Amino acid sequence: MPGLWGSAMRRRRFLAGAAAATTMGVTWPFAARAQGGKIPKIGFLGTGSATAFAVRVEGLRQGLRDLGYEEGRTAAIDFRWAEGRYERLPELAAELVRAKADVIVTHSTPASLAAKQATATIPIVMALIGDPVAAGVVASVAKPGGNITGQSFFNAELRVKRIELLKETMPRLAKVAVILNTGNQAGETEFQAMTVAAKALHVQLLPFRLRSPGELPEALQQVKAAAEAIETGDDQIALGQIDALTAEAAKARLLSIGPEEVPRAGGMMGYGVDSVATYRHAAWYVDKILKGAAPADLPIERAAKFQFILNLKAAKALGIEVPAATLLRADEVIE
Repeated sequence: MPGLWGSAMRRRRFLAGAAAATTMGVTWPFAARAQGGKIPKIGFLGTGSATAFAVRVEGLRQGLRDLGYEEGRTAAIDFRWAEGRYERLPELAAELVRAKADVIVTHSTPASLAAKQATATIPIVMALIGDPVAAGVVASVAKPGGNITGQSFFNAELRVKRIELLKETMPRLAKVAVILNTGNQAGETEFQAMTVAAKALHVQLLPFRLRSPGELPEALQQVKAAAEAIETGDDQIALGQIDALTAEAAKARLLSIGPEEVPRAGGMMGYGVDSVATYRHAAWYVDKILKGAAPADLPIERAAKFQFILNLKAAKALGIEVPAATLLRADEVIE
C-alpha cells in the first residue's frame, strides 16, 4: 500500500509541477485591444492541481480559440491551484484580486464562494458549479445580479444516477462507499439525495467524510473491508489521487464510478458532465465579459451535455458481465 500510494503521489507531483510550469503566464489575444493597449488578465482559481485540471483547461483554451483568440498575443491567464486543500482558496482568490485580474474563472462551490468573498467588483465566471442558489453564491440563475455568472448542474441528480448504474451493473450490490469532502458544503445535500435513491434500490450507502487528501489512503482501507463498490464524487480530495485510488479499488475488487477521470484512470465507470464541452463554453462568458458585458446580464446556464464512459477492461478484470442495455448506453467504451 505505502509503495503504491507513494509512487503514485510522486508521479502526480512531478506532473503537476510540469503542468504548472507550462500553464503559468499563458497568453491569449483580446478583442478589446484598442483599450489603450491594456493586456487583460484572466484569473483561474482551481480546486485541484494543474495536472488534474489539464483536460478542463484545454477545453477553455479550445473555446477561446474557437472565438478567434490567438495564443501569445494580448491576454494572460494567471493560475492558482489549491491542490485539494480548500482552506487555501480564500487566500488564492485574494491573490488574484491583488494581481488585478480582469475576470476570474472558478470551478465548484468552494472556489466560487471564495472568489465571491474576495471581490464584489471583478467579474467571476463559474466554469461549473452544482447549485449556485442553494450554495448562496447567487440569488437567481435567470438574474444572477452582482459580479457572478457561469454554468451549473444538479450534481445530486448526477450522483444518484451513478448509484443506479452500479446497481444495474451488479444487481446483487448491497453496499456502496461514498467519498465526501467536509470542506465542500454541497456534498451533504448530494448525499441526502443519493440516500433516498439508494434505499429504493435496496442499497446501503457508507459515507466517508474526509477533511484533507492525506486521509484518503486510510479511508480506502476501511472501504475495502466494508463495501462492494465506491462512488468517488467529483471533488479534488479524491480526483487528485485518482490513479492510486482506482488501482487500490481494482486490487480490492471494488466496482468504481465517478466522473470521466475514473474510467480513464483504470476504474470501471464514469458518468458526468462533459468537462471539455463545459469549459469550452465557459470561454464564451469570458469573451463576453472582456468585451464589456456585465455578469449580471448573463443568465447562468445549466450544463446540458453529459457522458457515460465504461471501462470494459476493468469490468472484465472484476469478473463483471456488463448487461447489454448498459453497454449500449455508453457514449464511450474503453476496451
